[in-house]
Amino acid sequence: MDLILWRHAEAREAADGESDLERPLTPRGIKQAHRMSEWLNRFLPESTRVLVSPALRTRQTADALGRKQRIVDGLAPGAGVNQLLEAARWPDAREPVLVIGHQPTLGQVAAYLMAGAAAVQAPAWAVRKGAVWWLRHRDREDGAEVVLVSVRTPEKL
Repeated sequence: MDLILWRHAEAREAADGESDLERPLTPRGIKQAHRMSEWLNRFLPESTRVLVSPALRTRQTADALGRKQRIVDGLAPGAGVNQLLEAARWPDAREPVLVIGHQPTLGQVAAYLMAGAAAVQAPAWAVRKGAVWWLRHRDREDGAEVVLVSVRTPEKL
């Protein structure tokens, strides 16, 4: 199974009276989302499920991809590792899953899958705004393994 973690692109700070969930992307963030979408659309299979936090900035990031998406309340800011992995059906999903979410959750998931349960207690790994971490679960004769397929930032495409 492939699990692709995509942190939302750059968003502006909340205006007076605006909730965190209502923060939109900045013009730079819109460019980041489109740039990463171009790269992702070259490599993502058509069968990829796209799961998105209910935050406006993640939905705008997902819109740049131009694919069907499902908003998952359990991916909102502050979500936990288990919530994300459950939503993605890790590691049993038959199709690749792209999750568009937030820090520190995405960094915690990457650390947990790559370094194990002890990593969840450590500081989250840094996932830059607009960046993608592509992870793959593989079954081997001597057990399962998680492979880091790619890490991309919009600035380096």
